[in-house]
Amino acid sequence: MKARAAVQAAALLAVCLMLAACGKKFDPAKVETTPAQVIEAGNADVVTVENPQDFPLVAAGENDAPGELSVTGAVFPDINREIPVISLASGRVVDIRVTLDESVHKGQLLMKVQSPDVSGAFDTYLKAVNDEQLADKAYVRAKDLYAHGAIALEILEQAEDAEKDAKADLNAANQWLNTLGVDKNHPSDTVNVYAPISGVIVAQNVTNAAAAGVTYSGSATAFTIADLSHVWVVCDVYEDDLSQVRLGQEAKINFNAYPGQTLTGRISDIGPVLDPNLRTAKVRIDVENPGMLRLGMFATATLVGRTKQVRATVPADAILHLHDQDWVFVPAGGNHFRRIAVQVGETLPGNIQVILSGIVPGQQVVRSVLQLEATLEAQ
Repeated sequence: MKARAAVQAAALLAVCLMLAACGKKFDPAKVETTPAQVIEAGNADVVTVENPQDFPLVAAGENDAPGELSVTGAVFPDINREIPVISLASGRVVDIRVTLDESVHKGQLLMKVQSPDVSGAFDTYLKAVNDEQLADKAYVRAKDLYAHGAIALEILEQAEDAEKDAKADLNAANQWLNTLGVDKNHPSDTVNVYAPISGVIVAQNVTNAAAAGVTYSGSATAFTIADLSHVWVVCDVYEDDLSQVRLGQEAKINFNAYPGQTLTGRISDIGPVLDPNLRTAKVRIDVENPGMLRLGMFATATLVGRTKQVRATVPADAILHLHDQDWVFVPAGGNHFRRIAVQVGETLPGNIQVILSGIVPGQQVVRSVLQLEATLEAQ
């Protein structure tokens, strides 16, 4: 009985303690907290190797050369070599012999135009021929009569003046036929239109049965022919770089369509007006076209500046080309190397590469980047 009483007393005490605890208020200030741990994310440009001494370093050299300015642009036709093809005889196009983008040579037949202008011009010509013949006969008769004293000098002079006017009218009518392209010995109501120069048809404004000429509702310019033996490369140069650009300056031009091929041109114009949004000026470069350039091609022009600039140089083996970007690796302390993006310039003798930006002369870089890459892949 005593043991059972002791157990009941212990249980009663436990219940009392629980009820007392439930009566306390919760105090957040008395709750113990654990400090948060910050875990730094890894740097993708930093690599770690086990034996950094296996990768010899080399100090970037120095190259003192005229500064270069790289700008982008596109190929355009030289507007001084663009010639419109116009039919002076207005009428309806009945035959087209060429089409857009086709190469033509000077004197090639482009189209035929059926024109009522020809009939009117030929009628004027025939009347001028008859009038001139009649005036010439009258003048000859007047000279004979004056020689025999049958008429006065005034009448002879009037006959001479009439004959000169008739000749002038005949010459004008004959010239108008030539301008329209009509053979007066073989007249026709159809006029042939020929290419004025050799080149490529870059615009076509007529089709069969369309109106042509300068007095009808159709376009006065039937075709536009461009001589593409010389073209323009029009580039955008930022306002801050305009001091490095001058007329007559030589430019080395590369094209995305022809990697490894470089053409030479010269600056012929620097635009006087800046783009208000981009703050760039249009710079025009004259380039001789060897026959491979097409209008609209994307180009990169390298301009040689007036002042010399000091650039870093490294062996070509120290540069890694990855994802359309060039990189070098520099020591980052301990067994770490950091990858740095660089802009590559020209290649010097001895397989030395000029670095336009990214590192400075004297900075240490990994001598053989391929050896480093192979080691990282093996780890």
